[in-house]
Amino acid sequence: MKAKYIIGSIIVTLLSSCALITDEYQVNQRKVIAYLLEDLPLPEDADIIKAPSVLLGTGDSISGRIVLTSGHSPAENLIFYGNQTLTTGWQLLSSKVGEEITLIYSKNNRIATIDMKPSGGVASFFAGDSASDIVISVVHPDSIADQNPYDDLNYDNLPEIP
Repeated sequence: MKAKYIIGSIIVTLLSSCALITDEYQVNQRKVIAYLLEDLPLPEDADIIKAPSVLLGTGDSISGRIVLTSGHSPAENLIFYGNQTLTTGWQLLSSKVGEEITLIYSKNNRIATIDMKPSGGVASFFAGDSASDIVISVVHPDSIADQNPYDDLNYDNLPEIP
């Protein structure tokens, strides 16, 4: 009986520690993003997807991509960004609203593109709700130094396919 209790305790500890690691990653990533990109709001419920997210630079020279999932629909996230970005000084340059939503903002010559689409998956279909996949891309004005870095490449002399 005592062995079952010990094994049960170990299993519970292992399962709960996995949740702590995941939550710690989210907390730490939000701190990094808040430091590097303090003026672009993120929905509170959004989870940062680790692998495709990358930010480079500091201050106004940030460029990169943040990939999020949100439990709110694209329409609800549209309202969030419509209200929150203006309070931090971003100006809406362009928008496309349909099933997929694209918002393009500018601040201090930086450009932020926010793409939102309904999350796919069986769980959201059966639950009847529409979560969101959000991709935020940010570039700064000096991120492209050479307008045609491929100018010296010869299209007619490309290597053969291996």
